[in-house]
Amino acid sequence: MASATPLLKPENDAPASPGCKLGVLSEGYSPDAKLSKGDQRVSMVPEVAASLIKDGYAVFVERGAGVFAGYSDEAYEAKGCKVTSRGDTIDKSEVLFALEPPVADFQTMNCKVLISWVGRLQDKGKEIIMKANQYRITVVDVTAVPRITIAQKLDVLSSQAKVAGHRAVLEAAYSYQRFHTAEMTAAGKYPPAQTFVLGCGVAGLSAIGTSKAMGSVVRAWDVRDVSDQVQSMGAKWVSVDFKESGEGTGGYAKESSDAFKKVQQETFKKVLSEVDIAISTAAIPGRPSPLLITKDAVMAMKPGSVIVDLAAIGGGNCELTKLNETYTTDNGVTIIGFANLPARMAEQASAMYAQNMANLLRHVHGKGKAAAFIPNLYGALDQGEDGDIVSRSIVCCKSGNPVAMPPPPQPTPIKPKPVSAQEQAKKTANPFNTALISATVLTFTCCCMVGLGEGVSTSLLSTFLLAGAAGYQAVWGVAHALHTPLMSVTNAISGMTAIGGLLLLDRSTSWFAQFLALIAVLVSAVNIIGGFVVSQRMLNLFKKEGEKDYSPFMLLPGLVFLIVCLTKPELLKAVSTVSALLCIAAIGGLATMSTANSGCKFGMVGVFGAMAAAMVSLNKGSFLVSSMLLLVGGGAGLVLGVQVSPIALPQTVAAFHSLVGLAAMCTSIGSFVQTPEAGANMENIAAVLGDFIGGITLTGSLIAFGKLNGNLASKPLDLPGKNFLNLGGLFLFLFFMFKFLGTSGAGGVLILWLVAALACVMGVHLVGSVGGGDMPVCITVLNSYSGWALVAEGFLLKSPVLTIVGSLIGF
Repeated sequence: MASATPLLKPENDAPASPGCKLGVLSEGYSPDAKLSKGDQRVSMVPEVAASLIKDGYAVFVERGAGVFAGYSDEAYEAKGCKVTSRGDTIDKSEVLFALEPPVADFQTMNCKVLISWVGRLQDKGKEIIMKANQYRITVVDVTAVPRITIAQKLDVLSSQAKVAGHRAVLEAAYSYQRFHTAEMTAAGKYPPAQTFVLGCGVAGLSAIGTSKAMGSVVRAWDVRDVSDQVQSMGAKWVSVDFKESGEGTGGYAKESSDAFKKVQQETFKKVLSEVDIAISTAAIPGRPSPLLITKDAVMAMKPGSVIVDLAAIGGGNCELTKLNETYTTDNGVTIIGFANLPARMAEQASAMYAQNMANLLRHVHGKGKAAAFIPNLYGALDQGEDGDIVSRSIVCCKSGNPVAMPPPPQPTPIKPKPVSAQEQAKKTANPFNTALISATVLTFTCCCMVGLGEGVSTSLLSTFLLAGAAGYQAVWGVAHALHTPLMSVTNAISGMTAIGGLLLLDRSTSWFAQFLALIAVLVSAVNIIGGFVVSQRMLNLFKKEGEKDYSPFMLLPGLVFLIVCLTKPELLKAVSTVSALLCIAAIGGLATMSTANSGCKFGMVGVFGAMAAAMVSLNKGSFLVSSMLLLVGGGAGLVLGVQVSPIALPQTVAAFHSLVGLAAMCTSIGSFVQTPEAGANMENIAAVLGDFIGGITLTGSLIAFGKLNGNLASKPLDLPGKNFLNLGGLFLFLFFMFKFLGTSGAGGVLILWLVAALACVMGVHLVGSVGGGDMPVCITVLNSYSGWALVAEGFLLKSPVLTIVGSLIGF
């Protein structure tokens, strides 16, 4: 039988003696319902266990633990696990895994660590913790993982909910006695099934994806406005005509008001009368499931319709749901209330749960491997607020004492401040102020743009403004689900800082300026190749099994660019312009799932064309050196992009992005080293701005990478007077800039290095002051910064292609 391949692959072989002993217990399932105590899943699968053994763990597995999930005892032994009796597994292990807490065995687990599905905030979970304290058991609740970026890989609620959403569609398809997809046959024409998904969390989105894949026409609703996500998956959003925020804490929905519920149920009744299948997933932690489908709504549904209620364990979203039962109502509607949907796909659910457990162990043990797991876990508790937030959240009790759960980390959804009717009237009844403010902002913006004409040529100014407008519109249309690939593609495109290095290299006579140009070319090459490899791997995650991708044909224009560059030197500027246009098209291509892969290829061709046009203009010596550096840097980027784990792709984008900042900084300083003349001209202003923005991007991106990758604590850096520190840094930069514009020669170069040092410090402080949960936002802002750095290089080196691409990314 097949089992899931773990996402994370360790690098080292297992040591001679284990650093920590893990025990995997059976859930007690039996085909005989009278004897069964648990479900079919198992908390560890052979493939994942093998990777943990290489991390220094010894793994003991209770005999028969994985049989009902499709994993035999022989499969575990083949991967290096030791299969023993339940008693021996408990006795020999330091850390025990079980989905359902084995309360009956607590007396044999004295002073051990139990990692289980506890639900510490529920009444049942509190009782389990009290019993565990009697035997000094350290209980780790896998459901208490904080909802922050670095903890996503440990989130068992999400992984099991995804399985439940998928299985719910299969259960519905089994009970629904018609086609899911539209069919046109000799025996007649049959319409597709109509599916309504209520609740668009992980389970709901999974149900939408599976239903669409099976050919159903899908509608969806959630109390939160997630219409962009729903529409990006090809479903239609159902709106309730009643204004009320549904955001709750921790990413869950909050309970709705009675007035909202009334309007809501009327809307649902109408939609349910039109659909064939309803899948409800709405749940509120610690409270009964909200009633979404009333008895009247069920009675209005068509005979043969199916309702799958994933919230049955909390009382159900449907008024007629019966827990763990399937039955048909008098009007022919089948209602399914199974509470064990993940267990009905035990092999897949177990593989995902086991990977979550491996990620948890690795998050805690860090570089210390197995031997560091228990010391690090207890050490985080001893450090108090300075300890790892994940460890402090999941440990429920230790040494016979309960461990208080820390408050969820920032950011948390902000409750909107209530606005009185009078205040609202004032805001809406004063169009004069609105028009005046808008006119003032527009006038100021126009003055700034006109002012640029003092030092920027008309052609560069035109390309800057038009490209910015085009980029703004292109990004605005990108699908929500593709925002992360968008950041990756624009990051790879911003590697055109290599062109700035090439132009500087060709124009420089100073050896130091040439050295800085070569550094810019090398690190930019790493970013370009590595960035596009990561981008393509991200997009491949969206690809459905069996789906064919013909987007590589979009790379053919690159061959045309190469031929033109080698044979028609008079067309080099045209190649650069078309290449910049393709970079704009790359972002436009990411607007939908169907064109995203083509968009990525547009970006590759655009960067290649611009690079080729710049390379053929170099003298022979510069061409040879640059080619070698591009090969070395590109090779390094390729290796890094291919080897990185799929769950580490977003933070890898941040790491690559730091190289853009370094390249911009080197090019800006190198340009002034070549022509160290004082003066408040556009070249010097662009040089100091490019230097400053590049420094912030360099260190800010590294801090973002560290927080996302778990190398740095996600807790915000909270220095006293941090806002004044940022303001002081800005004023100090303005002072350096003023001095620089009036200084020539070595003095001016020294000031640029001081600006670079200041920018690097500010990058650390600015991004370090933001919590780990907001790092994706920081990466987006830093990505925009790199665009402005490219614009500065374009103005500095009078390069239209850099100006266009920089404006595109900056806006």
